[in-house]
Amino acid sequence: MDEQLYLRKLRGCWFGKAVGGTLGQPYEGLSGPLRLTFYDPVPTDMVPNDDIDLQVLWACLLDRMETPVVDRQTLADGWLANVNFPWDEYGMAIRNLRRGIRPPHSGRYDNFFIDGLGAAIRSELWASLAPGNPELAAKFAYEDACVDHDGDGLWAEIYLAALESMAFLESDLDSLVTSALHYIPATSVLHRALTDTCNWCARSEDPAVIRRQIMETYYCENFTSVVMNLPFIVAGLLLGKGDFSRSICLAANMGQDTDCTAASVGAILGLRNPNAIGAEWLKPIGNKLVLNDGIVGITPPATLDDFCAMINRLRKRIRLRDAASADPEPEWPKLANKVEIAVVNLGNKKNGLTPHYQPMEFPGLWCRYPATGLTPDYQVIVRRQFKIRRSDNYRLMVNSSAISRVYLDDEFIFGRDGGAMVPSFHRAPLNQWLDRKLLPGEYELKIVLSPLAGMEELEWVMGIGDVATKQWLTDAFD
Repeated sequence: MDEQLYLRKLRGCWFGKAVGGTLGQPYEGLSGPLRLTFYDPVPTDMVPNDDIDLQVLWACLLDRMETPVVDRQTLADGWLANVNFPWDEYGMAIRNLRRGIRPPHSGRYDNFFIDGLGAAIRSELWASLAPGNPELAAKFAYEDACVDHDGDGLWAEIYLAALESMAFLESDLDSLVTSALHYIPATSVLHRALTDTCNWCARSEDPAVIRRQIMETYYCENFTSVVMNLPFIVAGLLLGKGDFSRSICLAANMGQDTDCTAASVGAILGLRNPNAIGAEWLKPIGNKLVLNDGIVGITPPATLDDFCAMINRLRKRIRLRDAASADPEPEWPKLANKVEIAVVNLGNKKNGLTPHYQPMEFPGLWCRYPATGLTPDYQVIVRRQFKIRRSDNYRLMVNSSAISRVYLDDEFIFGRDGGAMVPSFHRAPLNQWLDRKLLPGEYELKIVLSPLAGMEELEWVMGIGDVATKQWLTDAFD
């Protein structure tokens, strides 16, 4: 590719990413549909967003290396040293890494959010380092995504990296969205969701119709789900027909993870045709590169243009880890979550209501227990000891979709009658957590669960976090 053309497309990619993220960020997590036609509010700089933050970090860390190599272990070290984000899969990956669990196990082990959008939004760097080479871009993306994702969450980054790599040479949107499917398993839920979306868009150009079909078929309680949000990205591309303004607004107006979907659409259309981004979108955000303060230990480029120049230099030096000579997947210390469980039938008082506990071990803090045959008259009581080593303010979280009542040393602390599961310390549902100052010592957590009608299993995630940082306490349940 001609270098000047590459640089123009590179600039279009990253300015388009910043525009889309700034458009959607104020509405992140809203269910939609929305009615955006422009920034609201109109910004004076780009809005900082982890969609760009982490990619700037990876580029800076790679640029420091004498021979930059895209390697999951190098990226894992960056998570530990340079990232303070506690959100969803990020927090769970950092917890796993701090426990010595290295990738790819860090992404797949005990991770409720493996299907979150946090890896997919990091795809542009790998496409930019492998323009017109989707196979290499996909391999770069795998090294990145496996640190904090697995399954569809991992395939999502690979899909977008391949699509964006092809977009440096190919401008046909229908071809791009379908060709990129070859890089993810045909048996995956994500592949099916994207194929369905392509078919739906071929039959209707009404965004309301497409959104309803996506939500009816692939809705998820977690607003960051890739299986729900990547179809919004594809719908924005196909229904927008290359019109930058219409496309990023279509994606954002679908709702849910609005900053991520609009940012991905903006990046793809910006690199496909840099002239598509109107001056009205570029002027408010300027050229300054703005990062969240959760990224530490680097001196980032001052502007988006400087960042693009860094990527261009890095592109000429970068290589992929040599899988043949790489160390084998490391052994990893699984957490033995040893609890005591009792099942009590409240409707059968003649047999007594005294719980008789039996030991049980779960392979992590994300627990499942069969509920077949249990009615709401049954209680499943879970007891678990934990240890606090330092006096501080802690967040105790037990998030379950079932009816739940939670006790700390026999004191009732919270509960609810079922609902969504979003077990992350920064956004767990109400009545599923409590902040409390705890002194050093041992405590008992007691979780009383009853199934809702039709539940085949009881599911819950338990954890202790730091109130200030919202990060997981890694040694409480040792």
